[in-house]
Amino acid sequence: MHERIQGNTYLSPEKTKTCLREHLLLKSRWSPYSQFFGVMFRYRALAVNGTYNDEAWSDSSLEVLRRLELCGAKFNISGMDYLRKHEGPVVFAANHMSTFETVVLPGLINPIKPCTFVVKEKLMTGFIWGPVMRSRDPIAVTRKDPRADLDAVLDGGAERINKGRSIIIFPQGTRTDKFSRNGFNSLGAKLAARAGVALIPIALKTDYWGNSPVFRGFGPVHRDREVMIEFGAPIEVGSKSKTAHEACLDFIEGRLKSWGAAMADA
Repeated sequence: MHERIQGNTYLSPEKTKTCLREHLLLKSRWSPYSQFFGVMFRYRALAVNGTYNDEAWSDSSLEVLRRLELCGAKFNISGMDYLRKHEGPVVFAANHMSTFETVVLPGLINPIKPCTFVVKEKLMTGFIWGPVMRSRDPIAVTRKDPRADLDAVLDGGAERINKGRSIIIFPQGTRTDKFSRNGFNSLGAKLAARAGVALIPIALKTDYWGNSPVFRGFGPVHRDREVMIEFGAPIEVGSKSKTAHEACLDFIEGRLKSWGAAMADA
């Protein structure tokens, strides 16, 4: 079992010795990505044989985090106590900047609040990610029928929450370097209202791991960009999903602006 993230905040050590692969691959994108695929291939085997449980998911996620630190990634994570102090499952709503957060968030959240994702249906069929994702009982959406997707998230999300599992949702739908309030839908707040749970916003600046139209989410690696992850205070939704949605947006947008992230609506 890998060491869990302790305390309210986590900062990568100032002096982390880089791995040999960083030097052999000349600090290209393929050094961290080879670390990622190496971990995921090993854990994929557990998913295929039916033994990729919550603990294994948390371990694989944290192992990726540690290995990326060996490839120059610097993490600044805060707000962890909000997860520990709030009882019961919640809905997490986050901006979606890169593939990075889908890999790292389980290691932060799942040891405290067992969770799953709302994902695109096609992620359930990939050779590497497919078996892993299917083992996590996610809520799959097609992105072709908005009404059917809404029903799937509200009904499937409430069902899983009633069983004690939190839901991570990316209301932007697709990865983007620029944050847009208009492109961040209110589905997270609506699900929280339906299930009668709190909404926890997550602000993410993960452009260390770039996007690429060619390599499908495995773009250039920017070792000079710190990975910023901050959990906000739980927002009690009740029947006021619109108010909760706006509070979630305010938190994420405010943090991103303070970190110097690009704004699409500027």
